[in-house]
Amino acid sequence: MRFNEKELVSLSRQPSEMAAEMGMRGPKKGDVLKKRLVKLVVNFLFYFRTDEEEPIGALLLEQCRVQKEDNQSFSIAYMDEAERKYLFECGSEEQCQKWIDSIVKASYEFMRKNLIYYRTEIHRLTGKDPLEQYGISEETRFQVTNGMQFMPRDTSSL
Repeated sequence: MRFNEKELVSLSRQPSEMAAEMGMRGPKKGDVLKKRLVKLVVNFLFYFRTDEEEPIGALLLEQCRVQKEDNQSFSIAYMDEAERKYLFECGSEEQCQKWIDSIVKASYEFMRKNLIYYRTEIHRLTGKDPLEQYGISEETRFQVTNGMQFMPRDTSSL
């Protein structure tokens, strides 16, 4: 993936959906649990040394699996490298579950599926495509993948 380092650093300074100091262990064999400031910003999970302002790394929360490991820890593994896990240790079971829920909901794919679901429901209830007013109803990224197609409304009778 290509990225612009300055833009990524700038994004890491934006207000976060969640932020906390927690234990983190990288995916390499022999990595140890270290205290890190972890921030969720849009669909990136940034991690910092606790005494620094620039992130030392970022995880793009796409095509990954978030899994609860025990009461107070969870892991993130990418689909194409399932054996490489990033482990995060929280202060409580409640905090752990909140992080898991927030990370799952941060992905573009999760938001896209929700948009398609609600678009389908609105269309079913009203007979109207809610994206039509924005001129994006025909974009393939917003199409329903189960074969259901949205037909443009016949506006000649209005």
